[in-house]
Amino acid sequence: MKSYLMAFVVGGIICVIAQILMDKTKLTPARILVMFVTLGVILGSFNIYDKIVEIGGAGATVPLPSFGNGLAKAVKKEVDSNGLIGAFTGGIKGAAGGITASIFFGYLAALIFNPKTKN
Repeated sequence: MKSYLMAFVVGGIICVIAQILMDKTKLTPARILVMFVTLGVILGSFNIYDKIVEIGGAGATVPLPSFGNGLAKAVKKEVDSNGLIGAFTGGIKGAAGGITASIFFGYLAALIFNPKTKN
């Protein structure tokens, strides 16, 4: 039960931060999303985001900072195994699964639900 509560709290805090940024600044949602991914990369590179995941579970692994954390981990792994070229290939390898899944499921949803263009 505690893990559900902590997931709710951590995920809720991330969402509240985004909402405050949208309400109190002139930042667009796209810039806030980029900022969250970048923050995830920074926190992941210092192994701070892993501690947030330990506390918040799915509340920390589902939002966008987790995507940045995954990119940071993939780049670190590639740099350790392939040297400097890993700084360029690690992010691509780390993001490939998520991007492939989003394309596949987006296509599947388009087949099932018959999307229409917006006028």
